[in-house]
Amino acid sequence: MVKVEDIQNYGKEHLETVAASASNLQNGVRAITTAYGDYTKKSFEDTKSFVEKLSGVKSLDKALEAQTEYARAAYETFVAESQKIAGLYSDLAKQTFKPYEGMVAKFTPLA
Repeated sequence: MVKVEDIQNYGKEHLETVAASASNLQNGVRAITTAYGDYTKKSFEDTKSFVEKLSGVKSLDKALEAQTEYARAAYETFVAESQKIAGLYSDLAKQTFKPYEGMVAKFTPLA
């Protein structure tokens, strides 16, 4: 026989699980948006620096050298930041669903 207290406890536990998941989601999204903002700011500053450097160049060789250096650095930064942000998305998924593991384990039959 199911008791009213059992139903209340289940509802309370479920609500706490959802709240914990929402909190983890919020923190993860905040970390991702901060990472995107930091990358955008760095990219803008690097581009500004490149344009300033390029405006002071007197020869075509130096302009090509500056452009090649900028392109290499921009690519390396993009790859590094993309990997960092992908890791944040992975962590977000893990942390968001982690509170549900306990509830799922209760309903999963033991083999």
